[in-house]
Amino acid sequence: MTEEGVSGPAHGEAHGEAHGGGLGARLNWLRAAVLGANDGIVSTAGLVVGVAGATSDRAALLTAGLAGLLAGSMSMAAGEYVSVSTQRDSEMAALAVEKRELLEQPEAELEELTELLEERGLSRDVAREAAQQLTERDALRAHARVELGIDPDDLTNPWHAAWASFLAFTAGALLPLLAIVLPPSQWRVPVTVVSVVAALVLTGWSSARLGAAAPGRAVMRNVGGGLLAMGVTYGVGSLLGAAGI
Repeated sequence: MTEEGVSGPAHGEAHGEAHGGGLGARLNWLRAAVLGANDGIVSTAGLVVGVAGATSDRAALLTAGLAGLLAGSMSMAAGEYVSVSTQRDSEMAALAVEKRELLEQPEAELEELTELLEERGLSRDVAREAAQQLTERDALRAHARVELGIDPDDLTNPWHAAWASFLAFTAGALLPLLAIVLPPSQWRVPVTVVSVVAALVLTGWSSARLGAAAPGRAVMRNVGGGLLAMGVTYGVGSLLGAAGI
């Protein structure tokens, strides 16, 4: 095999992987944003509809809605930051171990890379030649991508995740909050329910499409869960309001 024959596929693989990894990352962010917005819609709708069952006071509804929005968005952001920070720490630790192993036992690491490429369908000779070329070009990046499934140039960012979660939850929570405080008192709950159902249809359809799944069941689950949450909280609020609590 000529050098051109080896370097061509290697280039193509790296090129395809970069685009594939970028697309996968974008889809993950989009899915997380949709789910964050969905959480904001359902949790805030349940909260304000529950309060509406107990009182028609607009100030109380606004206060409860804002409190729920801020608490939920901050909680989502903090949780996402902690989760992604843990993932990033794990990635950095794995890369540090790989870097040390490459310095201490380069031959063993070259053999390991060869075997990994063999497992992907290359013959022994081709895998060995490809492993040598990848090692000469950038050994750490080669092992990170092939062995660990990590792109050293595109590690997860906890701040990006936190802000995305915060903004997605806030955007979702604003819909039921505005729907409960803007209409006249007799229309507040019906307008909120209709608005929330419409939004849940959209988020359910979007999450299904992003996951390449059939949207029907996802929409039904989404709408059913939202209606159940609002029904339960409204019932509890009504009972507490009737009891004068």
